[in-house]
Amino acid sequence: MSVTRTGPLPAGSDATYDVVVVGAGVVGSAIARTLARHPLRVALVEAANDVGDGTSKANTAILHTGFDALPGTLEARLVREGYRLLSSYAQETGIPVEPIGALLVAWDEQQRAALPRLAAKAERNGHRTTRLLTASELRSREPHLGPGALAALEVPGESVVCPWTTTLAYATQAVRSGVDLHLDCRVERVRPGDPYHRLVTRRGVLRTRHLVNACGLHADAFDALVGREDFTVTPRRGQLLVFDKFARDLVRHILLPVPGPLGKGVLIAPTVYGNVMLGPTAEDLDDKTATGTTAKGLAGLRQQGGRILPALLDEEVTAVYAGLRAATGQEDYRIAAHPGLRYVTVGGIRSTGLTASLAIAEHVRGLLDDGGLGLGPERPLARLRMPNLGEAFPRPYRDARLIARDPDFGAIVCHCERVTRGEIRAALTSTIPPGGLDGLRRRTRARGGRCQGNHCGAEVRALFDEHAEHREGTG
Repeated sequence: MSVTRTGPLPAGSDATYDVVVVGAGVVGSAIARTLARHPLRVALVEAANDVGDGTSKANTAILHTGFDALPGTLEARLVREGYRLLSSYAQETGIPVEPIGALLVAWDEQQRAALPRLAAKAERNGHRTTRLLTASELRSREPHLGPGALAALEVPGESVVCPWTTTLAYATQAVRSGVDLHLDCRVERVRPGDPYHRLVTRRGVLRTRHLVNACGLHADAFDALVGREDFTVTPRRGQLLVFDKFARDLVRHILLPVPGPLGKGVLIAPTVYGNVMLGPTAEDLDDKTATGTTAKGLAGLRQQGGRILPALLDEEVTAVYAGLRAATGQEDYRIAAHPGLRYVTVGGIRSTGLTASLAIAEHVRGLLDDGGLGLGPERPLARLRMPNLGEAFPRPYRDARLIARDPDFGAIVCHCERVTRGEIRAALTSTIPPGGLDGLRRRTRARGGRCQGNHCGAEVRALFDEHAEHREGTG
């Protein structure tokens, strides 16, 4: 296995692959993991210095049943299959998932009239357990709802999940199973050829028989590198507010609005980390790097959140963030094989990409096989168990047996999130160590709590720098 971040890429036969997957977000990492089940030379290439550093790190963290997908679309099928696959995978690998269910809340007569249609849509998507709730039933389920809620559609099975652990699990299992991961390795040019394409990166040249574009927001730009202009990606910004853990008792379900033309709209949901999240906005932009929040956007969220759950506005906001989703003007994924080019585009993967990731990977594997890749026999993947970041499951600081074996797991460094020195050390020495403090936060929650690192930041930074120096000294 190989993970590189700096220096020139391997040369000669070590730089020649059967498949290169470009983009190490949740979808690209899932594809690389799936391909690792076969005797192939596979590389996962990422422009950033860590996996899951783009759209995958800033989403609503919901594992969708697919009840409201457009029936008959590729997205509807892959979300339905992906829900089943990821639910099973999460249980197997320790990714935190909480199946708390969702309520689509109607606040006016037009929205209430839409609920039966949404129930019928869910049934066409194979989800037959939805149920209409009266105002009194809704109130008993969610006693802190604001006044004026008329009815709701109950959607069992909707869950909250840890998106950070999911992407890292896929990439880690891929690397442990033989995939090469090249980080900080932006592809600048593609020179199609037969039998090999040449990928010119900032760190050197890779050669590959088959190529997969999993570039998220930049899928259209990467398509252009191989001469394709099939769609344009418009970045759709979603701003979100994260409330402190004292807000967690205010909400029992994922509270969804009746969907509008720009998506599912503003929701309120618990997180697996014990917080409550409000958002996202939906703003179509021109800038694919515009991940900053705005006063107007956050004020709008507070206004809508105050109507849905008034007491939420009395709680402390611990974080704000924004993510960009890949809108393409089509209510479906843009996944297409180009056998003549030995190339597959995986574009237009919107907010459902986390849920659908494993099913997308299976679909792409089939497209590559149909395109002449020659998969070969299947083999087992390396076994994997991820560190738990979820509050509904045992955390190391409360595990007496673990602490007895290694006292560092009882030494709390980040008191807001109860993150121990042992967890930080394990992340820094893991298969894919973090490329920076943000990556360390996504692996441990350190610096992600109420004080946002004001208390623990210096110690966390010292631990990170110590391990970085050690890696450089032994590299």
